Amino acid sequence: MTTTAAHKSTHRFHLPGLHPSQATTAVSEVSAVRYVWATARLALGWIFLWAFLDKTFGLGHDTTGKQAWIDGGHPTQGFLKMGAKGPFAGLYHHLAGATAVDWLFMIALTGIGIALILGIGMRIAAAAGALLMVMMWTAVLPPANNPFMDDHLIYALVLVGLALVSAGHTVGLGRWWSSTALVRRYPLLK
Repeated sequence: MTTTAAHKSTHRFHLPGLHPSQATTAVSEVSAVRYVWATARLALGWIFLWAFLDKTFGLGHDTTGKQAWIDGGHPTQGFLKMGAKGPFAGLYHHLAGATAVDWLFMIALTGIGIALILGIGMRIAAAAGALLMVMMWTAVLPPANNPFMDDHLIYALVLVGLALVSAGHTVGLGRWWSSTALVRRYPLLK
């Protein structure tokens, strides 16, 4: 009895109930999905890292050179002082420009951005990033274009999805990171 090429290429994946040609298609779709999630991970990582770089060096996108963190600016000042509105505006106005809040915000942007780009520490990056996005969402209630939904909540959902599908394993260091003794001992770091 001969074995077809399609059957050989999918034998190790053994997808019950599927004809070998259907299994090949299913494996190809799974591979494509992994790359879509990896691309989303890299794109979102760049969004966080760019925000850090722009606020640190005043690259002129949202932060001018005079407002740069390295020149004494406060990264949280603009968004929290000028942009915060709604039921939590008072809280965010109070936090705006506080040194500890600036440092926590910038550390979060950096850590989340680097973790997403490298594909490591996805669980912590997803949790921290989702928390940051939900907090930013509460600062602009109600959102400008919808009664409750905006990009901050979408980003939070995507971050959770990235962690759930182990998006760091594709085009990232996630597979290696997961196999380290530290992560095997403390799976939360995965």
